[in-house]
Amino acid sequence: MTQVKKFWPILTGTHRYEKTLSTRNHGAGVIIDAPILAYLIETSNGRILYDVGCDYTKIADPVLRKQFYEHEGFPFGPPQMTEEQRLPNRLAELGLQKEDIDVVFCGHLHFDHAGGVCEFCGAEVHVHEKELEAAREPADEAYFKEDFDCPVNWRVYTGEYDLVPGVRAIETPGHTAGHMSMMIELPKGSPILLAGDAADLRENLEREIAPGLCYRDDETQALESIRKLKRLALETGADLWPNHDMAFFESKNRFPKFFE
Repeated sequence: MTQVKKFWPILTGTHRYEKTLSTRNHGAGVIIDAPILAYLIETSNGRILYDVGCDYTKIADPVLRKQFYEHEGFPFGPPQMTEEQRLPNRLAELGLQKEDIDVVFCGHLHFDHAGGVCEFCGAEVHVHEKELEAAREPADEAYFKEDFDCPVNWRVYTGEYDLVPGVRAIETPGHTAGHMSMMIELPKGSPILLAGDAADLRENLEREIAPGLCYRDDETQALESIRKLKRLALETGADLWPNHDMAFFESKNRFPKFFE
């Protein structure tokens, strides 16, 4: 029986960029506004965050912003993130402090998903072994080693596993080496299957298009993971959520209200 009690998608910022970053070899010249999301899962055995967004200081500080975002590796510049959108401040709107988070689950370790991890030094931080290795290389420019300069309480895993009954980590490599999605069984209604960056947009799922950035520039695993997610959603009746689709997010946004 699921231990999940409540579920919130939380907007922590936006990033404006060419669509090809989300749909590989599709969308040249089309600019999209992508939500940067975290997901809060309240269970009878603690609170879990799937992803934690960007490091606010690297966006707000002009020197750090120039160092990390204003160069040829980021042709579309930094994300947009306000003080209000910092995840601890969003949690405060729910009457929570960052110390109330027990587990941070990083679907992967790119800057817009794990940059805020230092806000939650007291929590366990779950990550796939291959993902941590890729971040430490780093395997691509979307990994910021400096995001992990703080003391991080890593819990390193391989394979799929249940964090608690009703919350399951799903292996979906391809965008990155150790990318993980998550299945959440709600107490009411259909399960929610968070694709993470295995599928940025509904188009990635519907047309089976790989993300723009693929590990080692090979889309094979990414396409296999998209098909895996679609099969799993069909088998379980889960609602499959892409991760950077603004129209989809706005159709689901209830904050500060929740899903149950």
